[in-house]
Amino acid sequence: MIRFDYLEQNLENLRIQYLTAQPFPHLVIDEFCETEKLERAYAHIPELNNKSRDYAFANNKFEKSNYKEICPELKEFYDDLSSERFNKILSFITAKKTFVDPKNFGGGLHQGKKNSFLDMHLDFNYHPLHKNWYRELNLLLYLNKDWKPEYKGGLRIKDLRTNEEAEIDVPFNRMIIQQCAPYSLHGYDMTNFPEGRYRTSIATYAYQVHERLIETPRTTDWFPKDDASFLKKQLAKNYNFLVQTKNKFFGSATAKNQ
Repeated sequence: MIRFDYLEQNLENLRIQYLTAQPFPHLVIDEFCETEKLERAYAHIPELNNKSRDYAFANNKFEKSNYKEICPELKEFYDDLSSERFNKILSFITAKKTFVDPKNFGGGLHQGKKNSFLDMHLDFNYHPLHKNWYRELNLLLYLNKDWKPEYKGGLRIKDLRTNEEAEIDVPFNRMIIQQCAPYSLHGYDMTNFPEGRYRTSIATYAYQVHERLIETPRTTDWFPKDDASFLKKQLAKNYNFLVQTKNKFFGSATAKNQ
């Protein structure tokens, strides 16, 4: 499913593009998958009805963690992502020993329906089930057929240290590999897709094993817009404490959604 030959033939260029990208390391790869297979996979994707757990900081966003069960093509894509061959490619591009979580904890198929948005945020850093797995990368494959800039929903990335930011278009069969760090904010503004069309993507995460923790473990850190309500800003400010307290007594909802 993944165009491995193309990636392996262009490793040096891909590494340079990733490491030198601004505002922080990221990489955009078009035609990431074999087009015919991805077209078939897209045709099998249903409308999702499982609302995202980010509902306080997102609107009309739906998800399915176990997307590989939808069709053979998506199963092939899932297997390709977690393969040793792909892990070697990722490690070369990033110049770090990275690997895709074979169970794709917290990832999956995402659909943004009418007026969908996702506030800027930092993702959790250490894997909740493997305490020494540090999250290095987001891998986002976009499935937006005939996407146009006026549909909005481009991936916004911002460096929390410098406030430099960029917005990346999200057309069909585009993979964006984005560094995860304590400063790598990302999200997307409210969409304007035509009726019956959704902002669709598959999210996958890659890690590095740490022998000692270099950061305090956190859940998601949210950064609502300046014009957000007082209540939303307060929730964002206290989100980590609230989620960690809830998980202590009731367990992780993300961990259960596999």
